[in-house]
Amino acid sequence: MKKTIIFSILIILIAVLFSAVLYSHIPNQMISHWNFAGEPDGYMPKYIGLFLMPLISIAALFLFILLPKIDPLKKNVKKFENYYYIFIFVFILFLFYLHIVSILLNLGINLNIIHFIIPGFTALLYFMGFLTEKAKQNWFIGIKTPWTLSNEQVWNKTHKLGGLLFKCSAAIALFGLIFPIYASYFIIAPLILSIISLFFYSYWTYRNLNSK
Repeated sequence: MKKTIIFSILIILIAVLFSAVLYSHIPNQMISHWNFAGEPDGYMPKYIGLFLMPLISIAALFLFILLPKIDPLKKNVKKFENYYYIFIFVFILFLFYLHIVSILLNLGINLNIIHFIIPGFTALLYFMGFLTEKAKQNWFIGIKTPWTLSNEQVWNKTHKLGGLLFKCSAAIALFGLIFPIYASYFIIAPLILSIISLFFYSYWTYRNLNSK
């Protein structure tokens, strides 16, 4: 088993332990969601809220491990699996980070959730860009359009650009720390524009290659 998977499992166990130890200190109805202004707008019973994120982490970890095994192009996944498993660890660490921030806020500790969420999201998005650059053609991981899946050269060109765009989106998201009122725009807009751009870029690249 990959060391990153072992570390991911340990992080999930720590999250469960953290929830169990602090269970009696959390209100029966705990805050489960905040809007982009950092204001609570969702609640759930603590017996669900305290263990929901670890359960999501377990499901995500299982899915991450399963997908390469059932991919018809699993031999290509092998070519970048080290980067893939690093991303798995980063993703589980991100969920753990969200879990801890949520618990601290429900303990009554006064934190600006926007200032805590944005750096975590930025790190995750940056690593997603790094993985995108390294990903080889497969059915589950990466930018899957009809044109990237039909042509390996289109896949490589699109993913090279995608890695750069996701990293740039991560950098732009940091402006939400300076202008918290517009944090949602700095987070969502660059990501949506990147995805749309990559869709059309993959088509344009495929058409140009075929025309030659």
